[in-house]
Order: sequence, then C-alpha cells, then structure tokens
Amino acid sequence: MSDVVILTAALDGDDRLREADATFAAINDRAGGRVGAAVAVPQFAALARLARRLGIPIERAVTIADGDVDLDCWVKAAPREHGVALAVSLMRERPAWRAPAAAAEVPPPPGAEWTWEVDAELRVTRIAPEDGARAGFDATVALASPLTRLFALEPDASGAMPLLDAMAERRDFDGQPATLRANATRVMLAGAVRVDAGGSFAGFVGGTFAAEKVVAAAPARESGLSAAFHARLDRMLRGPLGRIVANADSINAGSEGPLDAHYTDYAADIASAGRHLIGLVDDLVDMEAIERDDFTTERDAIDLADLMRRAAGLLAVRAADNRVTIDRSECDRPVPAIGEFRRTLQILVNLIGNAVRYSPRGATVWLHLQRDGDRAVAIVADQGKGIAIEDQARIFEKFERVDTSEQGGSGLGLYIARKLARAMGGDLTVDSAPGMGARFILSLPAGQG
Repeated sequence: MSDVVILTAALDGDDRLREADATFAAINDRAGGRVGAAVAVPQFAALARLARRLGIPIERAVTIADGDVDLDCWVKAAPREHGVALAVSLMRERPAWRAPAAAAEVPPPPGAEWTWEVDAELRVTRIAPEDGARAGFDATVALASPLTRLFALEPDASGAMPLLDAMAERRDFDGQPATLRANATRVMLAGAVRVDAGGSFAGFVGGTFAAEKVVAAAPARESGLSAAFHARLDRMLRGPLGRIVANADSINAGSEGPLDAHYTDYAADIASAGRHLIGLVDDLVDMEAIERDDFTTERDAIDLADLMRRAAGLLAVRAADNRVTIDRSECDRPVPAIGEFRRTLQILVNLIGNAVRYSPRGATVWLHLQRDGDRAVAIVADQGKGIAIEDQARIFEKFERVDTSEQGGSGLGLYIARKLARAMGGDLTVDSAPGMGARFILSLPAGQG
C-alpha cells in the first residue's frame, strides 16, 4: 500500500454504523459487521466511544487485523450532534503477525547441582525458586538481573574468562570459576548455547557445580552498604522490579499466546523501564562505593586488548539490534596494563554501550589501542552527533547527560567510569565536536610486555 488511503464512516448515538465508504464497509464486513449494526472493528468502536464520552476529537494510531494482513492506521474520531464521524488513514499494510516457531529445548549441562538460564545479554531469565533457596538467595530477586549480580566471575588458570569468550564466539562453555555472591561459595559454571526460532544466539542454559574450596563470607569490598541494607534493597526494589521485567518480557514474547501488537509493545516498554530502574539502583550502589574514602581497586596485570574484545562481545547483540558495527580489528595485539580486571571491563562496557546507543543505524564504532609512554590507552570512537566543548566536562558529573530528551541511562555511567579509571591510576577523557562523533579515551598505567 504505497499511498495513504482515507476511509470515512458515520456512527449514530449507539455506535451503530450509519454510513461508510466502500473500503471501510468492506473491512467492517470482514470483521463480522454490517451497516445498521455496531461497528465490528474493536479499535474503531473503542475510539468512537471515547470521543463521544469526552466530547472532543480523538486521534490515535492503531493496528487492526484484516484477514491475512495487519493494517496500520491513523484514526480520528470526532463527536457530532447525533453520533461520531470516523476518518481512517491506512498508512501501511503488512503480513499478519504469526507466532514464531518454538526453538528447540536445550538441556542443561549434566551433573549440575542447580541450573539457570540467561538471555543474549546475560540477564537471568530462569532460576527455580527451590534452587535459589537451597543456594541461599531469593531466585525472584535474580530474575532480569545481570548474571554477574548472582556470580562474581573470575579468570581461570590461564587468565581467560570462559563464559565471556563463549558469549563472543556463540558456543558452549565450561570451567568458568565464580563466587556465588549470596554466601561467598566458590563454584564452577558451565553452559549450553540457546538459539531463538530464527537461529540467532539467545543466551545460555547454565549449570552450577561445587568447587572444592569454600571461602568465608566477607563484606563486599566494593560497597560500604551493610548486608542488611542490601537485603532490604533486594526485597523492596530489585526483587519487585525483576518480577515486573520478567513478566513483561513474557508478555512481549507471547509466551501465553498471541496478543495485539500494541500490548506487546507496551510490555516491551515496561520491561525496558524496569531494566532502567534496576540499572539505576546498581549505579547508585556503585556511586556510594567509589565515593568512600577507603575505596581501592586491585592492581592486576591485564591485557587491554583482551578486555576490549570481551566488552565488544558483550555488546554484540545490542549492536546488531541497532544495526551498528563494532570494528575491533585493531584489538589483536596485546596491550599490557595495570588495573583491576572487573572494573576495567566495567568501564569499557559502559563506553562501548554508550557508543552503540548514540550511533545512528548503519554507523560504525571503532576500538583503538595504543601505548603512549608509560600509559596504555584504549579509545572508543563513534559516529554520533558529537558533544559540544562546553558540555564535555559536564557529562562526567553526577546525573548529567548531553541531551536529557534522548533515551539513555541514569547519568551516572561516565561519572562512575572516570572515578574508577582515576582510582586505578589512570584517567578517562573525551575528544569531540558537534557533528563529528566522539572519542572516549581510557588511559591506565602500562604493564610489562
């Protein structure tokens, strides 16, 4: 349907179709209606009732099912003395929605003490409540949270992170050392790749295995908040938000059967808002930690190139969804540095995630690495709209963003990232101009190599 088609109809005071042009009448007839009877298309009838009740014209976009096609329409319902006038603009015609074929079930790794599932961005989608209780945590709190909220991942004997490598390469993994945060129990993780109905990577079905050594529980060094406060935070915020996100995702995926596209879109918006709030809670906890006088970071020998590849792998799905290319062709050669592995990865994920979020479709995000004297440098460059000089200091302050009208994070990500970089003896700066994209530059003390 290349041109916009305008349909018109008139309803009486009881919402019966009094007259209509041929196309409107045909659509109404196919929905089971006729002239002289109530309008049979539910969306048209609902808008007519609303306009009549409020006494004002109502305009709204709706999608209606018409046989084997869905029609995207713009509907205007205007109250008249003896009824309602409808004007419908047919904007687009597309094939009717069909539930996707179910992807094949993936069994969990054999022999696991308990199992879990995550989506393509490592957000927890399933843990049995009884497994969580046995392991010492509330499974509902973990839902929709990053897997790293549940486990602190650690490098294996060779310095690799099997789970992150497997995510980047879309393959099964095993032998991932981790610590269960709920009780500081050492565990090993394994996982099998899940794919969706279209064959794309959709996460892992994972298993948790006991490790020989159990370390004593200790307050998390990165947070000065008490364990009791964290428990209340989980119970009052993370848990309820996690359940909201999980249920909204279920509705959006059509797990209980097909729904009108508007409702699935609303569910996606709810899930997105829930994740934003969970992220804000995490950012606030991080902010509290880094602002403590006794906050310190580890001094690990790390490879910035390896961490850059891992961060890019974590953002690969989001970049593909946004039609953005992450160019990591310059990340092949090692770039030794000194810094905390987990915190450096956190900074790079934030920088690449921002670059993907603010890049236009079809754009490229470039990742560069270099040695500059006694500094190891990682650069994330994008093709976004750029940042004015007067805003470049402000974006590193708390709760600040360049354009608050755009969708984005909490305004804490860059503040936290710079604080972490400086705590590791480095810095985080930006080089940008309006219309020229942005280059975020992370520098850390160089390592031996």
